[in-house]
Amino acid sequence: MNASPEDVDAIAAALRADVADLEVYANVLTSSLAEALPEDLVSVERTRSMGDLLAGRAGAVRRIVLHLGEWELTLSRHGRASLVAHARQKVRGVVISNREMPVDEWVQLLASRLAERAKQSADARAALARLLGQP
Repeated sequence: MNASPEDVDAIAAALRADVADLEVYANVLTSSLAEALPEDLVSVERTRSMGDLLAGRAGAVRRIVLHLGEWELTLSRHGRASLVAHARQKVRGVVISNREMPVDEWVQLLASRLAERAKQSADARAALARLLGQP
């Protein structure tokens, strides 16, 4: 089953809403995905400064990894000014593709994988609706 272009475009638009400010984008994307998707699909790595520790804050997002079937999508922040996106595809545990890509392309791939997953699972549809801000 393929996701419709409208579904993928709507998901991608929601995911790239704040791309102009990378720090805000990384935090919003991470919190949106972490809240919307089941824990086994998303892992978030954070860097906590002493100020974060003292204030009880979670810290800055350093890396997010999404496990979507045969795909592992990673978005890492390197400094305050750059995001690095990777996509790794596995078949039966063997990596057949591992590449760095532009963030916009990564978002489009993520959107298509989420839309595909939503077509296969009621839980995934509900998670996607939460991500898009739908009841």
